[in-house]
Amino acid sequence: MQIIYILAIVLGIWLLGLSIVLYKLFKTFNRLTDGVKEDLAKKGFTEVDKRLGFLEEDGKGHVQKIGLVKFNPFKELGGDHSFSLAILDGTDSGVVITGLHTRDRTRIYIKEIKKGKADLELSNEEKKALTQAQK
Repeated sequence: MQIIYILAIVLGIWLLGLSIVLYKLFKTFNRLTDGVKEDLAKKGFTEVDKRLGFLEEDGKGHVQKIGLVKFNPFKELGGDHSFSLAILDGTDSGVVITGLHTRDRTRIYIKEIKKGKADLELSNEEKKALTQAQK
């Protein structure tokens, strides 16, 4: 019987402690939200929504898609040291950079991409890099 009384006292103290903690949490919450009106909250959400829309539109102009293809254009060289790199934004506009590596030099070519289309004809590797970036 004594164990039951001791257990009841311990649980009662535990319950009292939890009640005090919960009371303090509610008191803090009420202090934080005291004076906040619904119109002010709606205005804040409207402002956040407007800024989010701006960020989404602005983000379309930043680099979002990348495609890389490594290849060997010359049989006498070993390894895939040449590459085509497509760098596009949210509107599929950007550049394709191709580096052709030979024994004595590396040549780099850049072709502009506007809305997924190139002004100049693309090589097979450049097309692969562009397709990879558009996925």
